[in-house]
Amino acid sequence: MIDKKLLIQSSIAGIFSFITILTLTILTYKTPYGLFLIASFGSTMVLLYGYPESPFAQPKNIIVGHFLTSLVGIIFLNFVHLPIFINIPLAVGFGVMLMILFKVTHPPAGGNPIIVIIGSVSYDYLLTPVIAGSIVVILFGVIINKLLLKKKYPK
Repeated sequence: MIDKKLLIQSSIAGIFSFITILTLTILTYKTPYGLFLIASFGSTMVLLYGYPESPFAQPKNIIVGHFLTSLVGIIFLNFVHLPIFINIPLAVGFGVMLMILFKVTHPPAGGNPIIVIIGSVSYDYLLTPVIAGSIVVILFGVIINKLLLKKKYPK
């Protein structure tokens, strides 16, 4: 038997994840403003709407975690000239290490170096979609969690 409270919680998380990713997708594909969407934002939704009280779901962790690991990916892409099968795991390991070291751990951001290296992105990627998209995600997270769901967010 499905727990009614859990069904409601998971449905709310799914609906608001849909709304947030829909907004990022519309901004990306239906406006001239550039890229707002990265794959790891899908995982961010799990934390932001499923577990907003988690330290990993806090605004600082989301923004800095995504930025830091994307920057690491770009640095490895441009300056570490090793085979891709070595470069990717080194970049992921280094990104994870830095997030933990600087206390900005956001688990979904751990995949960003993979996205960056495989996609061969430029430094512009840090502004759009990483920072711009993260800001939109945080705005939605605050509005939905704090104002609509009456949860204490950010913590």
